Amino acid sequence: MDAQGRGRAGDNNVDPADQWVFDPNTGNYELRLDHAGQAPARPADRKTAGSRRAAGRSGGDTDTRPLPTQRARGDESADADERPGVGRASRRAAGSRAAAAAAGPAGRRKRKPKKSGKQKALYWTAGVVGFVLVAGCGGAFYLYQQLNGNISKVDVGVENDAVSDGPVNVLIIGTDARSGKGNSGYGDAGSVGHADTTILMHISKDRSNATALSIPRDMITDIPTCPTKQKDGSTKNIPGEHGVRFNTSLGQEGRDPGCTWRTVEKLTGLKINHFMMADFNAVKSLSTAVDGVEVCAGKDLNDPKSHLKLKAGRHIVKGEQALAFVRTRHAIGFGSDLDRIKMQQQFLSSLIRKLKSSAFSSPGKLYDVSQAATKALTVDTGIGSANKLLDFGTDLKKVDIDKVTFATVPVLDNPDDPATVILNKTAADPLFAMVRADHALAKGKKGKGKKSAPAKKAPPEQVRVDVTNGGGPIGSAQETVDWLQNNKAAKLSTNAGNAPAKLAATRLEYAPNQADQAATLADWMGLPKSALKKSSQNAGDRVPMKLTLGKDFKAPGSPIEAPTETPDGVQNVNADDKNVCAK
Repeated sequence: MDAQGRGRAGDNNVDPADQWVFDPNTGNYELRLDHAGQAPARPADRKTAGSRRAAGRSGGDTDTRPLPTQRARGDESADADERPGVGRASRRAAGSRAAAAAAGPAGRRKRKPKKSGKQKALYWTAGVVGFVLVAGCGGAFYLYQQLNGNISKVDVGVENDAVSDGPVNVLIIGTDARSGKGNSGYGDAGSVGHADTTILMHISKDRSNATALSIPRDMITDIPTCPTKQKDGSTKNIPGEHGVRFNTSLGQEGRDPGCTWRTVEKLTGLKINHFMMADFNAVKSLSTAVDGVEVCAGKDLNDPKSHLKLKAGRHIVKGEQALAFVRTRHAIGFGSDLDRIKMQQQFLSSLIRKLKSSAFSSPGKLYDVSQAATKALTVDTGIGSANKLLDFGTDLKKVDIDKVTFATVPVLDNPDDPATVILNKTAADPLFAMVRADHALAKGKKGKGKKSAPAKKAPPEQVRVDVTNGGGPIGSAQETVDWLQNNKAAKLSTNAGNAPAKLAATRLEYAPNQADQAATLADWMGLPKSALKKSSQNAGDRVPMKLTLGKDFKAPGSPIEAPTETPDGVQNVNADDKNVCAK
């Protein structure tokens, strides 16, 4: 067996991708193994078995077809006749067929006509589907065990089922750890790493859409106390911190991915199902396994720090060049981490498109990608085996690529530290609410179709309202009044104390002649139409509207109803958009 594990003639070890045999009776590729790991003879019916054996003794094999071939690693230009292992078997099979053709038919059954290109593609696809389901084939136990052994996992104290019948939230973490094979030479040698790149992927309950939220590494946030499993099996509680960089949620103070998991849950209000963590080497290996990823440069890019050097235009990047692309920031925009996030989103969108279009184009390609992915990722115990990952991936691939949107959690410059940013709650709160409600982020322009004329709104200084607390958190009425007066300039708002009864839902009562005031307040508070209660008679001068905060109220500025349109100020791009270029 050669260095890549591909079988040579006479060897007992055969690459799993080379064990797919074309069965002319069914028109499909099937996985066949004997005790030595070799593909057995093809099936024959009893009537022609004797003539087949005779043909075999005379050197003719009337039903032999070439096995599915696998691209030879390290030689991207090699054609089928030059590939190790499989190429030799294919050449021998081709010679056998030539001999059989010269000698004439060996049995009574006529040779099947040559398949058209379209028919070949259909049969090839059938073989690939079988390879995807390899975990269910008894003969592929070797491959299953091999992939299983590649997977690294971390027990974060939460173990969810691999497949859920509800929405799914997957935390994708890119660590800048400098330890381990393939991760040296990037500065900070031996660093335990940070949460350098973090994306929360939300997949809707009906699998109709997905939103990938990039979380800026330099955003100031709070990290909760994290129970962390130690090597001896014990659990250590790592104290939380207030007002620190988000990226310190991993690696620092001994924090594991579970700390980043809990930090993101606290930030977004979304419950995470699973995490996947990758290091520098993952970008290199995955981009190479798919034969490169197409990226676009809107101008010449030259970043000595990341070693990226690209001319303006489209390029196929893989290996070190792919890593340089996702790491660069000094050559684009203002040189900030927010600019680098755009590069990463472009790369990941293109990688998803490549995986969808070509990763399953052959058993060999699928094998390469499977090996690269399982070796590159560290996951939670809920998806910490090959069969669980297979179930998990099969569930998530139901989402169409044009329904996947990348967005960045909105932030503002930190007035206390120009090297960091702070959460822009005005835009972030409705964004998080929108994702929690499974609403897809709009593709292109916000909204679809014609909109009704907007209701007339009163200016802030004319909005007069009494606020009572009828089920919200303690102090909500005063907190809301402060927000209305200081953030919205609604000086005629007052705290009317606690409501006489608790309400499940927030309610705004107003008179017909206060409709413009109600429209303004409803817009500020994110109130649904069901929350608006109009009386039958007009109100007198200086009579306020009445806003009762119900149990659905969380905080002022946090919409009661999740929006259906992407909030202003939220950067987003669709994964199917091929026209995104880095500038």
